[in-house]
Amino acid sequence: MTSEVLGTGRLADVQHRSVRVLSSGQVLGGVAVAASIPAGSLIAASVAGSEAAAGVAQTAGVLGAALLALPLARIALSRGRRLALSTGYGIGALGALIVVAGAATKVLLLVYLGCLLVGVASAASLQARYAATDLATEEHRARALSWVVWAGTVGAVLGPNLLNASGQLGLALGLPLLAGPYVVSAVALALAVLVLMLLLRPDPYLTAIEHREASGDSGPRPRLRDGIGHLRRRPRAVLGITAVAIGHVVMVMVMVMTPIHMAHVDVTLQLIGLVISVHVAGMYALSPVVGWCVDRYGRIPIVVVGIVILVVACVMAGLAPGDDIVRLGLGLFLLGLGWSCTLIAGSTMLTDEVEPAERPSVQGLSDLTMNAAGAVGGALAGVVVLVSSYGVLCAVALVPVAALAVAVSIPACRSHSNTRSI
Repeated sequence: MTSEVLGTGRLADVQHRSVRVLSSGQVLGGVAVAASIPAGSLIAASVAGSEAAAGVAQTAGVLGAALLALPLARIALSRGRRLALSTGYGIGALGALIVVAGAATKVLLLVYLGCLLVGVASAASLQARYAATDLATEEHRARALSWVVWAGTVGAVLGPNLLNASGQLGLALGLPLLAGPYVVSAVALALAVLVLMLLLRPDPYLTAIEHREASGDSGPRPRLRDGIGHLRRRPRAVLGITAVAIGHVVMVMVMVMTPIHMAHVDVTLQLIGLVISVHVAGMYALSPVVGWCVDRYGRIPIVVVGIVILVVACVMAGLAPGDDIVRLGLGLFLLGLGWSCTLIAGSTMLTDEVEPAERPSVQGLSDLTMNAAGAVGGALAGVVVLVSSYGVLCAVALVPVAALAVAVSIPACRSHSNTRSI
């Protein structure tokens, strides 16, 4: 905790510093996670000799993010955001090294285990967006969250385009070509741990709690399981979680099998990396604009915009041949943009509905739901492509989008409950 109660001006200074430090960590985390997206699928498919293994590899990553979402939230509740995020990135660095070992020894189980642990870094990256809201005012909450999301753009776009260079690094180290991206991931995540541990001071969540207690609103410290009770009383918060989870599952289903769809027609690794980087640009590059729109026009309208964009993305990608780089790139860009709309609007809606002290627990539940849905979607994607085609997969992805459209139309989910910001 901070050593003294901070005034409003000082709180704003801490908020700005926290956003800068969190953004720096996001750049490094973006390099690490995005570099491993296409490489993990291709390593697993190569080692196993089956395309279904590609979907399992990415599913393992999403599952790792789901499994550690609540433990990281528990750490945030008791020890603050700094330790929670650093722990997630540190586990991810270890996972990257395990993938390298699995690729070198051609042991599929090691590849899956490493992918699962790298997924924990994704969980930390997702929770960093919530850390940006700990000290933010309600009218600027979506923008603060979106700037941290946007910071991942540099690393996330750079990561896939380092496939060739990092592959050559792997060869220079005596490793398989596709192990190189995971060497880069391990280094980037280790640097992210250093940045957060050294610079995220004072801790934004602990500072927010101290400010709340100093204002005479003490009350008992929240427990992780308290988040479930909050959701039962707040249908709008449930809608926020639903928007985040469905946007994520649709994105994972289509994105994870795109490299395989392209590899069918012998598209080069460089072009596969280019399409994935365009997709990641869609996820992050316009997030400040999305955040401004969420604050300006409201949470639910931007969720609706996200639904429309996801529908267009699935149709466009599903109709594109594997070697049509332009149409696949545009479809994947829109897929990322639709994800950004549902993520930022849904996350902000959830944060609006929950008291400050309870936020890490509810946000942890949200990330658990999001990543569990993504894990199911990734596994389903591999099976659908195995028995049918990439085009059919994109059509199947429209089903959860339709479910989200129905949820948005329910009046009870649209009603706003009164909560108090810090």
